Parts: sequence; C-alpha cells; structure tokens
Amino acid sequence: EGMAVVSKPAGMLSVPGKDDQPNVQEAMREHFPSATGPLIVHRLDMDTSGLMLIALTEEKYHELQDLFLRRRIHKVYHALLEHEMPVGQEGDICLPLRPDFNDRPRQLVDKEHGKPAQTHYRVSENRDGHALVELRPITGRTHQLRVHCAHSLGLDNPIVGDRLYGKPAERLMLHAYSITIEDKSFTSPNYE
Repeated sequence: EGMAVVSKPAGMLSVPGKDDQPNVQEAMREHFPSATGPLIVHRLDMDTSGLMLIALTEEKYHELQDLFLRRRIHKVYHALLEHEMPVGQEGDICLPLRPDFNDRPRQLVDKEHGKPAQTHYRVSENRDGHALVELRPITGRTHQLRVHCAHSLGLDNPIVGDRLYGKPAERLMLHAYSITIEDKSFTSPNYE
C-alpha cells in the first residue's frame, strides 16, 4: 500500500538529468498520475540495473526513508567482476569514501575525511574467467560497491564494464537483485 517496486534498466537515469533523457521519476509520474510526494526513495547509478522503491505518497516516502535510516531495508546486488576469485570467499569491506573533488563523479577512499562505508561480499561462482559476487551494502555511499570491488584495499577486482574504476565494456555488470523491507522481499531477474 502506498508504494511500488520497479526494475530499472541499465542506461536509464533515476531522476531527471541535464539532458531530456528517460528517467524513472518521470516514468513513474506518468504511470501513477495521482501519486504525491517525490516518488524516488533512493537512486541507482545510470549504468546499474535492478530494483528501486517508489513511494506513491508523502507519508510512505518518509516511512521508507526512516526504514533506510534505521537499516530496516536490505539490498542485495549481483556483480560480475573482472577476475575469478575463490568460490565461497566472503567478508566485509570497510573503506571510508568521499568525493574526488578534482575528478567528479569519482569517489576516493579517504581514511581521514571519508564517510564510513561497509559492504559484505560473498563469491557465488566463477563464470568464463569472471567472479559472480553477491554484495550487501551496509551503508549507502555513492559508488560504494564499485569502489569497494575495484580498490586495492577492497577486492582489487573491478566490476565488468566499470568505466570509472575498471575497464569499459558494453555495460556495467552491477544489478540490484533484491530488496527486503522488514518481512517483504522482492527480486528481479539479473542484468536487464
């Protein structure tokens, strides 16, 4: 009641940008014309595919924001990394992040001035020379998963197609696979 869960394709903006490109917010305004409030509860990078929560009322927007703040909403991402890793390996990556003011939109690991950022990871399988990894962000910093995978103090293994922190490819292989809101879970097929 009062919300929707949508699966955003890679290459689509979450909110309007500089150009008149298709975006989730405008698509939701058209699909739910009687919706009130900002609609977009959280964002995904343009190159990331997968699930997003949409609040159809101002009240639901604030309720979902509060659940995010209290860490009652959990997200799972699937990522295909550039190199193989031992299947079953798992752990936590804790690397504080801040914007790279000289090279936006990049983010930097900065142990002195960065904001805390934590990601749990588990290697699910290896496929054609790449590791398929499940990523569970504990915090939600900009580019957190991308930096935590690519950085030498993280997994030192960039996500396939990450043109900022790895090598360009047809697309970024990062997908918001599932989202759980207290006792309700939603999943999306991989890499739309």
